Amino acid sequence: MNTIILHSQDQQLATQISEKIAASVEEKSTHFRLHADYSAPLDDLRDEFRVDINYLPAFDFSKAGLFVSDMDSTLINIECIDEIADFAHLKPQVAEITERAMQGELDFSASLIERVALLQGLDIAVLNRVYVERLKVNKGGEALIQFLKTQHIKTAVVSGGFTYFTQRLAQDIGLDYNRANTLAIEDNRLTGKVKGGIIDATAKAEFLAELCAKHQILPHQAIAIGDGANDLEMMAVAGLSVAYRAKPAVLEYADIVINYGGLDIMVDFFEE
Repeated sequence: MNTIILHSQDQQLATQISEKIAASVEEKSTHFRLHADYSAPLDDLRDEFRVDINYLPAFDFSKAGLFVSDMDSTLINIECIDEIADFAHLKPQVAEITERAMQGELDFSASLIERVALLQGLDIAVLNRVYVERLKVNKGGEALIQFLKTQHIKTAVVSGGFTYFTQRLAQDIGLDYNRANTLAIEDNRLTGKVKGGIIDATAKAEFLAELCAKHQILPHQAIAIGDGANDLEMMAVAGLSVAYRAKPAVLEYADIVINYGGLDIMVDFFEE
C-alpha cells in the first residue's frame, strides 16, 4: 500500500483522484493523503489535475536535521546574474547561457566565467538594485524556513550565484548558513572575474556534507532542494531530494516534485 500526498484542501479534487486510482482518502489539516496500491509515475496525474502530488518518501521527517536550498529560481524568483546583465543590456545573451547550464548542457564553471566576464565594468550599485527591485523570495519560502526552525532543523542556501545575494537573503529570512561565489570588485566596479574557487555542483554537495559533519547530522537526515543540473550532486548526498519547478533531469531524479504550489507545501510531509 502506497501513501500519496495530495497538496490540496479541495475535497472534490481528492475524491476525483481517489476514484481514478482506487484509493482511500485521509483528510489532514493542510492536505489529503491517499492510500492505494497505485504505483505508477505520478506525472500524468500532475498534468491532468494541475496539482502537486507525491508519494510519501521513505524518509524519517521526525529526524530531519538539515535543509539546504539552491537560491536562484528555487528559493528566490530570479537568476541574479541574468538580472545584473540586464543593466548592461546583455540579459538575452547571459540568460541563454544560464538556461543551458541549468539544463546540464554546458560545464557550469566555464559558463559562469563566461557570463561574469560580460559584466566587467558595471557599477556595484547595480547589485543593490537587483536585490531591492527584482529579487523576491518564492511563494511559501519564508513560511517554510520559519516552520523548519520550529522543528530545530538547520537551514542553508548555497548558490552558483553570488555572496552579495546569499548573505543578504540569509540575514533577511533567518537562514543559518549561506555559500556562493564572490564577485571581484575594484573601484566600485565589477572586474568581470570571480574571487576564489567556484561553487559548482561538487562544491554544493561538499557544503551539504560539511554542514552535516559540523552538526553531527547524518547525510540521510538532510533535505536538498533545487531546480538545475548543478543541484544533482548535493541531492545525491542528501537523504531527501526535492525538485522545485525544475529542469527535466532534476524532475526525473527527485523524491519530491513541486510544480504548482509554494515551497511551504513541504510542511505537509511533516504531519503524522
